[in-house]
Amino acid sequence: MLKDDNVYLAHMLDMTRGIVVRLKEVDKDKFDQNEELRFALVHMLQIIGEAARNISIEMRRKHNNIPWEEIIGMRHRIVHDYINIKYEIVWQVIVQDIPKLALELEKIVPPDNS
Repeated sequence: MLKDDNVYLAHMLDMTRGIVVRLKEVDKDKFDQNEELRFALVHMLQIIGEAARNISIEMRRKHNNIPWEEIIGMRHRIVHDYINIKYEIVWQVIVQDIPKLALELEKIVPPDNS
């Protein structure tokens, strides 16, 4: 069965939107104090990375403004080095990079897949 890039792009968009929503009233202190929230957000980053890993090379080349390798690399770090997750980096990514990624994905995900 062929992979459908739009399905994976939609998963990425859903997760980025979910992260943005969860952060609406969360500052760094609340993030640091809420283990369940941190776990949820890390898992969402993992899903974003796994979906990105399944995007075709052609689609990645077409949308080379998205940092595919960095997204996939973060997934690898989360999965394979979970014991050493740096929550300072997670915070930076979810606050600075995820909202930008959501905007980029909204430009390319077909409306019926988002």
